Amino acid sequence: MADTIEKNVTRGGQFLVKETKCEDIFTPEDFSEEQLMMRDSVKEFVDKELWAHKDRFEKKDYAYTESSMRKAGELGLLGVAVPEEYGGLGMGFVSTMLVCDYISGATGSFSTAFGAHTGIGTMPITLYGSEEQKKKYVPKLASGEWFGAYCLTEPGAGSDANSGKTKAVLSEDGTHYKITGQKMWISNAGFCSLFIVFARIGDDKNITGFIVENDPSNGISMNEEEHKLGIRASSTRQVFFNDTKVPVENMLSERGNGFKIAMNALNVGRIKLAAACLDAQRRVTSGAVKYSNERIQFNTAISSFGAIRSKLAEMATNCYAGESASYRAAKDIEDRIAAREAEGSTHQEAELKGVEEYAIECSILKVAVSEDVQNCADEGIQVFGGMGFSEDTPMESAWRDARIARIYEGTNEINRMLSVGMLIKKAMKGHVDLLGPAMKVQEELMGIPSFDTPDFSELFAEEKGILANLKKVFLMVAGSAVQKYGPDLDSHQQLLMAASDILIEIYMAESTILRTEKLAKKEGEAKVQEQIAMAKLYLYKAVDIVNSKGKEGIISFAEGDEQRMMLMGLKRFTKYTNNPNVVALREVITSKLVAENEYCF
Repeated sequence: MADTIEKNVTRGGQFLVKETKCEDIFTPEDFSEEQLMMRDSVKEFVDKELWAHKDRFEKKDYAYTESSMRKAGELGLLGVAVPEEYGGLGMGFVSTMLVCDYISGATGSFSTAFGAHTGIGTMPITLYGSEEQKKKYVPKLASGEWFGAYCLTEPGAGSDANSGKTKAVLSEDGTHYKITGQKMWISNAGFCSLFIVFARIGDDKNITGFIVENDPSNGISMNEEEHKLGIRASSTRQVFFNDTKVPVENMLSERGNGFKIAMNALNVGRIKLAAACLDAQRRVTSGAVKYSNERIQFNTAISSFGAIRSKLAEMATNCYAGESASYRAAKDIEDRIAAREAEGSTHQEAELKGVEEYAIECSILKVAVSEDVQNCADEGIQVFGGMGFSEDTPMESAWRDARIARIYEGTNEINRMLSVGMLIKKAMKGHVDLLGPAMKVQEELMGIPSFDTPDFSELFAEEKGILANLKKVFLMVAGSAVQKYGPDLDSHQQLLMAASDILIEIYMAESTILRTEKLAKKEGEAKVQEQIAMAKLYLYKAVDIVNSKGKEGIISFAEGDEQRMMLMGLKRFTKYTNNPNVVALREVITSKLVAENEYCF
C-alpha cells in the first residue's frame, strides 16, 4: 500500500529535500464554494454570539462559555470532524481546519473549550474507540448534548506525559477498573459529561486510556476553577479520582496504548492549534489598522507614520505566512488520508496514519503560529499605545489569551526538539533521504562556488534559489551534528533548538512563496503586488534567522578548519544577489491595509 501512496503524495518532512511546485499545494484561495459558505456561517456565529459578548468571557462567565458551546453544537459545529454515521458532518481535514480557524479568533476562552471538546475530548473515541463506544458516546459529543474533557497532565507529569502516577486496578470479579489519581489543568472540567483519562495498570511501561463518565457519586471530585492570566472563562480545574469505577468495556483501544493515543491526539491538536491562532491575528491586525487610521497625533493619522506602518506590515505578513503553511499541511494530510482510504484502510486507520505522517509539519506550525499570534497581539497593544493596555480595548485580552498557545499541546521547546528528532528518525527509517542531499552539500562546500550571474527574470527566481540554499544550511548543520553526536544528539538541546528554527523558517517561507506564486499565475502579478511583497518580506526575515541560528549551531559543535568551512558555507547560502528594499516592501503592504481599513488578504 505504501508504495502506491508514495507516488501520489509527498511524505512528511520531504519538503526539505524535494522541490515542491506551486500547483501541488493547497492555498486559502482554493477553498470551495461549500467551504466559503461554511466559513461565513462560522463568522456570523462568532460575531453574534462571541465577539459581541467578549466582556462576559473576560469576567469569567463560565456559564456563557457552556451555553455558547451548546449553540455551536446545535449548528453542527462540534461535529465537523465526526463521521456522519456517528452524528457528525464528516467533513474533510481542510474543512475542519477552516472551522477551527474562524471559530477561534474572538476569544481564547471559547477557542479552548471548542478545541478541547472537538479535539482531545472527542477524537480519541472516534479514532481509537470500539464500534460500541463510538455509537454510545460520539453522537452525544457531536451534538453538544455532552461535552468532553481530557485528563493527561498530573502535578508530576507534564511534558513527560508517560510518567503519570494515576493507577487503574482491575476488580476481583474482572468487571471494572478502579481509577485513583490526580489530574490538573483539565479544560472543560467544570461542565463536561465525560473524561478521557490516562492511568497506569500495574507496572506497565505505558499508560492506558479510559472513557470515564463524569459522575460525582463515583469517586470524582474537583477543585475550584483556576484563576489564569488569560482564557479566563475557559473552565480549568484539578480533577481527583478516588476508586472511580470504570467498566472494562470502557478501556480505550488496548492496554498500554494510552501513550500512543495521547501522542497522536497531540499531533492533530498541534496543527489545529495553529489554525486556532490565525483569526485572532486577522482580528488584531484589523483592529490595529482601524485604530491607526482613526488616531490623530500631530494633526496626522498615526497610520501615516513609518514606525506604525512597519508594525502593521509585519503583523499582516506573519498572518499570511501562517495561513499559507497551515492550509498547505492540512491538504497534505487530507490527501494522505484519502490515499490510504482508497487502498482499503478504515477511516480510523487512514486519519491516524495521515496525521502521523505529517507530525513534523504539525510541530513546526504549532511553534511558528503560536509565536506569531503573541507577537501580533503585542504589537497590537503598541499601536494602541496607552489605550492598548486598557481592558476597554480588545488588545490586552488578545495578548493574554495568546500566551497559553506556546504551552498547549506540548511546549514550543518540546515541539522544536521533536520536529528535528522526528525528521532524523524518518531519515534513519529511509522515509526521507537526508543523507544523500547532506553529502552533496558537503561536496559543494569543498568545491569552488559558481560566479555566473543567474537569470532572475521570472517571479521569485532569486527567492527560490535562496530557499534551496536555506535547505542546504539545515542539511549542513543537522548532518554534521548527527555525524558528530549520533544518538547522543538528543542531549544537545540548544543545538536542536537552533536547527529547529532553521527548519521552521524554511517551511513557513516556502509555503508563503508557493501560495503567492500560485496566486500570481491565476490573477496576474499586477493584481497581487501586496502578496508578492509579503512573500519577499517573510523570506528576508527568515534568512536573518537562519543566518543567526546557523552560526549559533555551527560554533557550538565545530572547531578549526571545519568551523571555518561551515561558516563560509553559511555566508554563501544566506547571501542575496539583489538585496530587497525591506522598507519599500512594507510600504506596499501597509498602503493596502490602510486603504482597506482591515486585514484584507
